[in-house]
Amino acid sequence: MQLFYNSEISTNTQQVTFDKTESRHIVRVLRKNEGDNIFITNGVGQLFTSEIVIANDKKCLVKITNIVDYKKPWNYYLHIAIAPTKLNDRLEWFLEKATEIGIDEITPIICEHSERKVVKTERIEKIIHSAAKQSLKYHFPKLNKPVTFNQFINSEFSGQLFIAHCEETNKKSLKSELKSQLKTTILIGPEGDFSTKEIQQSLRHRFIPVSLGESRLRTETAGIVAVHSVAFVNE
Repeated sequence: MQLFYNSEISTNTQQVTFDKTESRHIVRVLRKNEGDNIFITNGVGQLFTSEIVIANDKKCLVKITNIVDYKKPWNYYLHIAIAPTKLNDRLEWFLEKATEIGIDEITPIICEHSERKVVKTERIEKIIHSAAKQSLKYHFPKLNKPVTFNQFINSEFSGQLFIAHCEETNKKSLKSELKSQLKTTILIGPEGDFSTKEIQQSLRHRFIPVSLGESRLRTETAGIVAVHSVAFVNE
């Protein structure tokens, strides 16, 4: 099934007009004709079945014929706050795979040791949407604007709170600390790790220091291990 995304579609929507890029994809690439079905999600759990009314490669028009509400397939809420990687493609790889596995919220955090201070959210949001459509997710992750570590750590938190870092201190295994069916927030640092100051700040805000295994992991790998660990505990 080919899945399309439209954030503005709702139960009151009767027709949808695709933009030039998606219209061309529908008509020229997928070779869809008038009367064929197109499936659309709004990213908040609804799947819309539609029928092509006008198969124009510049302005494809469809009418909504059916709506199904889907419950989120995982029974927890996962928020990963991750430092942007030096190379953009590594962060994009994390976002793609995390979306495929199942994640609810992502916040890029700029840390003291971050080599990349600028994040183009428009581009990485497209990566998330593409991965969600490819994996047939009807619940899309929320992507927050990049913030500094100080801004993030001084936010209000609930549920399980963890920070994964590499300092040789007393840490527990993430998998041993995780409890199922809860809201979980996990901090993943940059290539140079969190600073000692940042780690101490997180402890004062009730974050539990955890290990993701014996190996020293890249930022994006650590993020995937964290996402998969939460999914595994909740199976």
